Amino acid sequence: MSLVNGQNDAPINVTHLRSEGDVNTTEARIKWNQSIDDEKTQSLLKRDSEVFLHQAMSSPCLDTLDHAQGIYIQDHTGKKYMDFHGNNVHQLGYGHPHVLKRVSDQMAKLPFSPRRFTNEIAVECAEKLTQICGGDLNRVLFAPGGTSAVGMALKLARHVTGNFKVVSLWDSFHGASLDAISVGGEACFRQGMGPLMAGVERIPPAVSYRGALPSADGSDVHYADYLEYVIEKEGGIGAFIAEAVRNTDVQVPSKAYWKRVRDICDKHNVMLIIDDIPNGMGRSGEWFTYQAYDIEPDMLCIGKGFGGGLVPIAAMVTKEKYNTAEQISMGHYTHEKSPIGCAAALATMEAIENEGLLEKTKLDSEFMQHKLNELKEQYPIIGDVRGIGLLWGVELVTDPIAKTRAFDEAEAVLYQCLNDGLSFKVSQGNVIQLSPPLIIEREQLIEALAIFEEAIRMVSIRFNYPTY
Repeated sequence: MSLVNGQNDAPINVTHLRSEGDVNTTEARIKWNQSIDDEKTQSLLKRDSEVFLHQAMSSPCLDTLDHAQGIYIQDHTGKKYMDFHGNNVHQLGYGHPHVLKRVSDQMAKLPFSPRRFTNEIAVECAEKLTQICGGDLNRVLFAPGGTSAVGMALKLARHVTGNFKVVSLWDSFHGASLDAISVGGEACFRQGMGPLMAGVERIPPAVSYRGALPSADGSDVHYADYLEYVIEKEGGIGAFIAEAVRNTDVQVPSKAYWKRVRDICDKHNVMLIIDDIPNGMGRSGEWFTYQAYDIEPDMLCIGKGFGGGLVPIAAMVTKEKYNTAEQISMGHYTHEKSPIGCAAALATMEAIENEGLLEKTKLDSEFMQHKLNELKEQYPIIGDVRGIGLLWGVELVTDPIAKTRAFDEAEAVLYQCLNDGLSFKVSQGNVIQLSPPLIIEREQLIEALAIFEEAIRMVSIRFNYPTY
């Protein structure tokens, strides 16, 4: 099969692209695009294909969007999708009235603040952020996006420790810039990029279902022991960077694993960087996922949902004792203290707090866990269910013993759900990732899971899987 140079070219068969997200160049995707019976939509998709630089997992586009409100995105024909993906910006859904008002008011008053000046909304936002972090995380730098926050954290770790080497996890994602893909663990982002940032060592992630180093009792603490092994063997390690909960295919380590990681980092003077860019702002039922593990990182990176689904803004938060870089520009971004971005972020924190969304998320989590495990018992195509808060992964397999990834079946479930008005992401080629907005009502959640179950049922019949 050939590389895709245009929307109608033959599909590409590159297996490493399965490691991150939906592959946009399979036969199923081409059939989906061709099935869209709307002249305006097809025209806009064609114009998009002709003007934007094509890249993996973005080209060709799935559909065109015209409107977004609450938990829904809507295309030009008026078709609505319940958005269980949202690129992780949609904790508050779309068009949240409190965020819109805060930003609108700020735009009329002070739309931009040159970097050499400060402004009240930026200070208020930083103060509120340190409040919800709690503990010793009380120093903030804002940035225009999560990848930039990761870059600042890596620079600060070098400055504080004097060591430039970093340990990260295979299959991890920390952004798409050259420094971020250097510490990331997904081959689809490094493919063909040549030499990257030196000094990165990767270790296997703590995976309970199909881990690289499975244990007889199903525990995952030994994955943390491998971190210490690498630190001691390699030397010169300044930081360990990881998501507390892996977002895309939803890996949820144990508390014992993270306690062991924290102890190892303390023992060897390695800074622990938690990347909570996709899962922060309440996704786990806590403000930040590390809080569910009763640990505290040395640095926290957040973004995506921080801007309330409206304005791009990210932050790196660290401790007072690391406030030692007065003569180094850690970020130096043009929109470093963006009044509009900070207004959106402050409004997001206020809305989550005022609407009790953290507690609601925990209740919704119990409901989703119960329902998804019911489906697992009924449909053998479901090999594993795992999650936290409103972040759930459903792993589809062709064989529950061998745990063979069900690539075609997962793709079929995706397009059936899209047909029925439910959008989500497929990661690793076979893991259905369900991330609804925190504001979702229970009736909407029931409706979405009914759409999902019907797709699982239909695909099980189509591929001759039994049901119970």
